[in-house]
Amino acid sequence: MSGRQAFSGKVVWITGASSGIGEALAIAFSQQGATVVLSARRREQLERVKAMLAEPERHMIAPLDLTDSDSLPGIVEEVLGTCGKVDILVNNGGISQRSHVRDTALAVDRRVMEVNFFGAITLTKLLLPTFRAAGGGQLVVISSLVGELPTPLRSAYCASKHALHGWFEALRAEEHEHGLRLLMVMPGFIRTEVSVNAITADGGQHGQMDDYQQQGMAPEQCAQRIIRAVQRGREQVIIGGRETAGIYLKRWFPSLYRQVIRRVRVT
Repeated sequence: MSGRQAFSGKVVWITGASSGIGEALAIAFSQQGATVVLSARRREQLERVKAMLAEPERHMIAPLDLTDSDSLPGIVEEVLGTCGKVDILVNNGGISQRSHVRDTALAVDRRVMEVNFFGAITLTKLLLPTFRAAGGGQLVVISSLVGELPTPLRSAYCASKHALHGWFEALRAEEHEHGLRLLMVMPGFIRTEVSVNAITADGGQHGQMDDYQQQGMAPEQCAQRIIRAVQRGREQVIIGGRETAGIYLKRWFPSLYRQVIRRVRVT
């Protein structure tokens, strides 16, 4: 199906929906008929996004903090109680990092892993029984090129994305016969606030737009490519510009990749 009816009757839950790729996905899914559940920490930003959706009254706001695992069961119960089901879970919430390993506090490494990895898998585990009971469901995991490309100044961020790949690929294999489908999304430079909001060695905010981020793909274009990949039943999609060539360089010429990444400017 295409156009407005593509996701009619579907409930799509998006974390990190208050900005960037999550915001763009929420708008795009709503335009194609889905009921969207918007989650992030800041209610006021979720209200702003909800007002931009097609038929705003159709959608739900469910604020959450991915690091507060004790609160997530109650939020899942609230969403299921209101919407009756979740057809698609988009694990998009996350934070990035800009700091050298030698300077980075261990608390920063833990925080990145809590948000990017443990938050995503906790929410997924809580919804897994409902997917099984329904005979299937769809997971969309917004990873990153660094899920396969270790990159300087992003050690914890790289680790969290590598962890997502390992965990969700194992889940894909385990639950395939039960109808669970998974799309792993690997964006490169997308024009969002991810670098501005990245945390530094002491946990403070980076507060700067990286040059490559500024020149990246528009989040709306990225969202459309993700939605097409969902519709086509893709298992993985790589989205970006020339930076995506790094995937193939590392795959076929790993030693050369390691030489290049030591020299390339990564911000």
